[in-house]
Amino acid sequence: MHGLTHRQKYSRFPHRFGFSGGSSLCSLRSFAAISISFLLVSPGLAQVKIGAVSCISGGLSTFGVSSIRGARMAIDAVNAAGGVLGQPIELIVDDNGSKAGETARIARKFLSEDHVVAILGDLTSSATLEAAPLAQAAHVPLLTPTATNVAITKAGDYVFRSCFTDPFTGRIMARFAIEHLHARRAVILTDIKQDYSIGVTAELKQYYQQSGGVVVEELSFSSGDTDFRAQLSSLKNARPDVIFLPAYYTEVALILREARQLGITAPFVGGEGWDSPSLLSVAGKSAEGDFYTNHFSPDDPSATVQRFAQAYRARYGVAPDALAALWYDGAGLLADAIRRAGTSDPTKIRDALAATKDFPGVTGNISLDNQRNATKPGVILTIANGRFKMVERVLP
Repeated sequence: MHGLTHRQKYSRFPHRFGFSGGSSLCSLRSFAAISISFLLVSPGLAQVKIGAVSCISGGLSTFGVSSIRGARMAIDAVNAAGGVLGQPIELIVDDNGSKAGETARIARKFLSEDHVVAILGDLTSSATLEAAPLAQAAHVPLLTPTATNVAITKAGDYVFRSCFTDPFTGRIMARFAIEHLHARRAVILTDIKQDYSIGVTAELKQYYQQSGGVVVEELSFSSGDTDFRAQLSSLKNARPDVIFLPAYYTEVALILREARQLGITAPFVGGEGWDSPSLLSVAGKSAEGDFYTNHFSPDDPSATVQRFAQAYRARYGVAPDALAALWYDGAGLLADAIRRAGTSDPTKIRDALAATKDFPGVTGNISLDNQRNATKPGVILTIANGRFKMVERVLP
């Protein structure tokens, strides 16, 4: 802790990003002009190094590409405004290839060879759980912008997350099904290879049953599966009002397509793992009318969101997804913690992170609780006419 008042902590930094209210040091035009690589500033000058690890290639690559785009955009904005501690931040990016074990290797490299002051990532819960104990042992803060499993921050007091957790996702999935779909009979499909899917399932089942719903069947599959006929045939016979599918888009798209081919008409409700254009391209019309919870929507009418979405489109030519927004916020939060710490000492950065209150992110104001988890809002989206559309905002 550094004894800064709330006003002192956040009086200047938000304007560097140009998406909170008031004047901005970085106009949308300057964002569009910044190179995709932050290395417009000579890397030889950089003394503040942040390691970023995500799944830029492999099965979850659409997630990984978006995440690093968001992170680079944030760091470029910080560097364009003068960096932190009078120096540019060097973002050292590495790709885990969507492969188990790779994140641990990359984290060791960040810590022993690159001597980073913090780690940003990983993207999924399973991958982040590889890196978290390594960062904790080295006393270097790790912040994941997207890994939601509750076990992650239990790795120790140097491990943080800037997104909400699986229990929140599970609760809002279940509540939406009960209150808006009036669904009283449910089937749950869980990916037993993904900590994210297992964590969401546990919470949504409990909340759904406590709210008067009945889980008539629980079925499972594994990441990488391509044939779900056995599970879906059993599901069809159960005649549910709703099907909960907390999984990643790679399998979700195939499941939705096969379900409609089998004549299953009940709506599916999923989580943020659905948020990829690949789901729409693979599932096609089979995804119409389904719902999922998320951290962000570019359709959110908030002025902060719309400014960010415009800048992102100007730079990358596409609308930002939730991964881009979350990693933009995560990278910005790390940069702000370094600024507030007043030093590149990882222990002091850790203390500044732990003191985070009301950081003005594009995914909502971020405050970290005493377990180093974020409290922030979510959104519900539906798939209509071949695109994702926001239905409502959900408060924590």
